[in-house]
Amino acid sequence: MKLIIQIPCFNEESTLPETIACLPREVAGFDTVEWLVIDDGSSDRTVEVARECGVDHVHSLPHNQGLAAAFMAGLEQALCLGADVVVNTDGDNQYKAEFIEALTAPIVEGSAKIAIGARPISTIAHFSPVKRWLQGLGSWVVRKTSGLDVADAPSGFRAIHKSAATRLFVFNRYTYTLETIIQAGYLNIPVVSVPVDVNPPTRDSRLMRSTLQYILRSATTIFRIAVLYNPFRAFSLAALVLFVPGAAAFLRFLYLYAIGDGGGNIQSLVIGAALIASAAILFVGGVIADLVAANRTLLTEIRARQLSDQIAHHRRDTISGVTDIKKRAAS
Repeated sequence: MKLIIQIPCFNEESTLPETIACLPREVAGFDTVEWLVIDDGSSDRTVEVARECGVDHVHSLPHNQGLAAAFMAGLEQALCLGADVVVNTDGDNQYKAEFIEALTAPIVEGSAKIAIGARPISTIAHFSPVKRWLQGLGSWVVRKTSGLDVADAPSGFRAIHKSAATRLFVFNRYTYTLETIIQAGYLNIPVVSVPVDVNPPTRDSRLMRSTLQYILRSATTIFRIAVLYNPFRAFSLAALVLFVPGAAAFLRFLYLYAIGDGGGNIQSLVIGAALIASAAILFVGGVIADLVAANRTLLTEIRARQLSDQIAHHRRDTISGVTDIKKRAAS
């Protein structure tokens, strides 16, 4: 079994040495542990520092594409390098690497395909009360949306089995943390939470520049993901919101018409009919969107099989290349 620890990085030359110094070279259940740095278009010495620190692999993106894109690029690269399990951690050394063994244990045991590190949010000193409350609220919303019991949804410290990694794909450009959990619930991938601890902050967060921005981005992300992965429920709820007052206005007109006072209340008929018609359109839109979502599931499976074939082909080429080198050396 091979474990690859990936680190998405964007201008992390100052924090990367400490992060790499803490990474393990041996983890229970694995024969090999390798380190992979994903350079998200850094303009500093991140790549040079990574190589100086002994990283096994560096994968550079042509330009800065954001954390979600770097995460996905790292997953695919790790799989091509032969990873059976991928651990994702941050370049700013936020998460304590000593918990990697505990994080991977449920996957090694076969009880889960994704393990998410649950930080002690309520006791982290550098988290403000507002941030703690927001983290808890966000995790609660994700639990309700995904149907999974995840204690710390925004945590980027996670271990992913290769069978789950091939099926994940992030559409959101802001962050991968929330979408991958909701997607895992939608695809029925077993997920567990593992208690972990964090280090003191080494720099300010780049995803949360202000509380208001964090709230708006997180709310927008959760809403879009919920509509993306469960469109029928989302459209049906929106249709219900319009149908109830529409039906009430329509029934009001019918009642007034029955007692002989309908002529002066034609506006109730117009408003009711408009709301009911809008609700019907939304409901039909939900049915169509649900069919599209079913097609997306099929495409996910096709992509997973293609990626698996690509990984197998890459491994065969690598083994063949190593064999040729050995033959030439022997001759």
